[in-house]
Amino acid sequence: MDDHPVVRRGLRSLLAATQTDVEVAEASSGAEAVEQVKKFKPNLVVLDLTMPEMNGLEAAHAIRAESPSTDILILTMHFSDDLAREVLRTGALGYVLKSDADMELLAAVEHARRHRPFFTSKLATTMMQKFMDPASPAAAGGGLPGTPLTPREVAVTQLLAEGKSNKQVAAELKVSTRTVESHRNHIMRKMSFSSFSDLIRFAVRANLVDP
Repeated sequence: MDDHPVVRRGLRSLLAATQTDVEVAEASSGAEAVEQVKKFKPNLVVLDLTMPEMNGLEAAHAIRAESPSTDILILTMHFSDDLAREVLRTGALGYVLKSDADMELLAAVEHARRHRPFFTSKLATTMMQKFMDPASPAAAGGGLPGTPLTPREVAVTQLLAEGKSNKQVAAELKVSTRTVESHRNHIMRKMSFSSFSDLIRFAVRANLVDP
């Protein structure tokens, strides 16, 4: 959903050419995007942040309220830590820069189809730097004050929020995939998370990842 027809046509062509088993619709404003979601209940919406009538953040909140099962990817020209944090707080699964769309949008769509987060490479780099920082909670091996999470569950939360799969987390922590799955289930129950997006938002708020 974008207010520029050329951009919309380009995105539609890109998706239609590579996603042969899906139908693609478009909207020129945030309000129209919400109406399209009410009508079609799509699996995925790609939203521009700067749209008339209702911006991308407002539209994302409205779409999540109208159709919680619809995943959202945010497409924007600009990157900033604060903006990325606000995007994730809407419940969006991904954040892609327009300058990188030709390389990253399809990857983001594939991640969203598996209900996995995707972050623009610039954001992923800052998240990795945060993890490598010895002062970060997971790197230090400490628990997270104010939560019932154990130090190991904090580490699992951080790695999952970075976009790693259960198998990748298992390899990172040198445990079995089944152990990671068990930790993940415990985390979801302990923190009363209803979706993986809730886990990501928590990780951002707790500074486990640094958007």
